[in-house]
Amino acid sequence: MCRSTIALGLVLLTGAMSGCGEEQDPDEGTNGVGKLTAKQIEAKARKSAEGADAVRLSGTVVSKGSSYRIDMRLKENGGVGEVSAKDGPRFELLRLAESLYLKADADFWAHDGKGGKQSAADKQAAGKLEGKYVRVHSEDPSYKQLSAFTDMKVLMEGLLSLDGEREVGERKEIGGVRTVQVMAGEGGGGRLDVALVGKPYPLRLERGGGAGVVEMAEWGKDFTLRKPKKEQTVDHGEPGAGSGLSGS
Repeated sequence: MCRSTIALGLVLLTGAMSGCGEEQDPDEGTNGVGKLTAKQIEAKARKSAEGADAVRLSGTVVSKGSSYRIDMRLKENGGVGEVSAKDGPRFELLRLAESLYLKADADFWAHDGKGGKQSAADKQAAGKLEGKYVRVHSEDPSYKQLSAFTDMKVLMEGLLSLDGEREVGERKEIGGVRTVQVMAGEGGGGRLDVALVGKPYPLRLERGGGAGVVEMAEWGKDFTLRKPKKEQTVDHGEPGAGSGLSGS
């Protein structure tokens, strides 16, 4: 074997051995938040969320003993999406500024929340509301609760809450995006997964105390909110239109 061949082999072997000894930087190609403390990561996530114009929230929320499944697209002036109560009715919500609309099937409108038998007149009235956008006025007792599901600021303030001492958790991948987790109270106070690519948006929240799991996506992705056509709308102030709301 000639000397040049031996020399080349030694160079390749040396390069391979030195390469094996190198450790890849886990934060290479990321936004750098993985190098921060848990509190700093949480603060970055909150700031990114507060500065966003739109978001899509989907998952389960437990509030005041009731469990709701939500899939809402939200932005500063309103939102649209679907809400369903556990073992209860499903309905759609649409809000443009102060105008709030609720759309549901006849079973929702016939539901009185007490398990009572509905009269023929009630069933007939419920049938007329099926598939219609029923406008809920701000004076209605249910307006505040329903509109909260369509309010980006209210929902984010309520959801992005952790309880307990913060620490950096494991790294994952959510929706194809690499994340780093912030744990509170060793996980019992909540777990927040924050994006390691692009803006450090919160992408998944496991709320403390078993209060639900919510995924956050489509940050900053705009969408159009359209007012329902007049023929598709029923005003909650009209006769017979209010019975379903009070019982839902």
